[in-house]
This record gives sequence, C-alpha cells and structure tokens, in this order.
Amino acid sequence: MPTFIITMNWTEQGIRNIKDAPKRAAAAREMAKKLGVEIKQTYLTNGPSDLLSIVESPSGDNVAKFCMAIGQLGNVRTSTVRAWSEADYAKFISELP
Repeated sequence: MPTFIITMNWTEQGIRNIKDAPKRAAAAREMAKKLGVEIKQTYLTNGPSDLLSIVESPSGDNVAKFCMAIGQLGNVRTSTVRAWSEADYAKFISELP
C-alpha cells in the first residue's frame, strides 16, 4: 500500500489549545479511517515541523482530502510527500535503462 509522510506545524490556534491535542489526534484518526487513510504512527518532532505522521492509503487523493479536512479545522498546516521503501527504490534502480 502506498505510504505518505505528512509533516504538520501547529497554527497559533493549535498551540494555544495544545491541551486538546490528544483529543484532536483521536478525532483525526477516525476522520482518516472514514477517508480510507490509515495513520500508522505520529511523532512529535524537533526542527522545521512540529509533528510527523506516517500514513498509508491506496490513493493519494484520499490523503489530500484528509489533509484538507484536518487543515480546515485550523489547528495545523500540513505538507505531504509520497514515500517509497528501500526495497521499492532498489527495484526502481534495477529497472533503470
């Protein structure tokens, strides 16, 4: 199943209401499930992003819908990339002309 990495930064609203973050995360998991996205793991991070989630979904369209849905709530801004496993990219390299 395709893997995606979603990085998130809290908005001013999100950090102001940080104590609600665990409830928001649980609600996001339910929303993701309804949209065909499985949140495999979420991490609190240092550096340019506040949070990072590893998700799987059969379609990038589902991931885009999920990111728009959580974004419209106003607590985080998201950025998403498609990720391939080490085995996948080794296969890609072996298929190069």
